[in-house]
Amino acid sequence: MTLSLFLHVLSVVVWVGGMFFAYMALRPVAASVLEPPQRLTLWAGVFGKFFPWVWASVALILVSGLHMLMVFGGLAAPHYAMTMLVLGVVMMAIFAHVFFAPYGRLKRAVAAQDWKAGGAAQAQILMMIGINLSLGLLTIAVVFLGRALA
Repeated sequence: MTLSLFLHVLSVVVWVGGMFFAYMALRPVAASVLEPPQRLTLWAGVFGKFFPWVWASVALILVSGLHMLMVFGGLAAPHYAMTMLVLGVVMMAIFAHVFFAPYGRLKRAVAAQDWKAGGAAQAQILMMIGINLSLGLLTIAVVFLGRALA
């Protein structure tokens, strides 16, 4: 159980922390100092390095979370744990969509130097990162408040 909890929290820190950095620090600075070709090339490179870590985090979060749910009694687990599961699965689905749709368009646009298409893909990715960041922070709040009130 301790190993599952450690892997779960570590993976959440990597994923949610990475989204926080990308959305709250990198996004505004890149937008203010870089022209579209450099900005979109930067984002394609950043996502190329970050997304494999997200995939690993998603896998570890899912496996460790399901293990801990089974220890807590499966469907008899506390409500906050079931809420965490639902929110986590929604976040995973959003990430999978980002990876397989707009991120692919961003990579193709950067390779073709189609900055208009790249900008549209990047805007969609950043909007979804903002949504997932909000869901991630909400999930953290639900778990800690749920545990405190249980």
